[in-house]
Amino acid sequence: MIKIKNKLKNLFYTYFIYHVYKSLFKNLGKGGHIKKPLLLTPKYISIGNAVFIQTGARLEAVSKYLLADYTPQIIIKDGVTIEQNLHLTCANKIQIGANTAIAANVTITDINHPYTNIALAPDKQPIEVGFVQIGADCKLYNNVVILPNTILGKHTVVGANSVVLGKQYPDFCVLIGAPAKIIKRYNFETKAWQKTNELGEFI
Repeated sequence: MIKIKNKLKNLFYTYFIYHVYKSLFKNLGKGGHIKKPLLLTPKYISIGNAVFIQTGARLEAVSKYLLADYTPQIIIKDGVTIEQNLHLTCANKIQIGANTAIAANVTITDINHPYTNIALAPDKQPIEVGFVQIGADCKLYNNVVILPNTILGKHTVVGANSVVLGKQYPDFCVLIGAPAKIIKRYNFETKAWQKTNELGEFI
């Protein structure tokens, strides 16, 4: 009985988001679901086909902060899967590439709260805005934090609890740590994963 009730609830949310709520999104593809979101700002969100977003997602586009106006874009490509409690805040542009898988409790933001005026709390000061680009076919494990101006190449794996700084990372690499560092990349000459230094150079 409980399983039946849960299934009916899931069908309701899928129907509501993808039929009633669809017109409010910038774009909303077919064949996916958004299950019990915590917060959505659909006007600024483009979602491709077969995208599955589990419970508790905060997809927040920040169009105004203090006295400044912004034109945010949240772009989620086809086949992306997102587990529970994604925390995503965007004032400029965040793009998640096709078929990327995001595990639970991940944070992605293109916003930084500076602390230049010590007389004011950080949240009361103007924000610094960057961008985030996550390539196709990536995997972000639990509790990963992606900070502004990060570019992840395609087929990149980010280990659990890693904090990824605003840098550009190559395709086919593995990052771990806080701050995250490259520990290995796929070597197409040897056709194997190979250890690297933190700059991504084979060792």
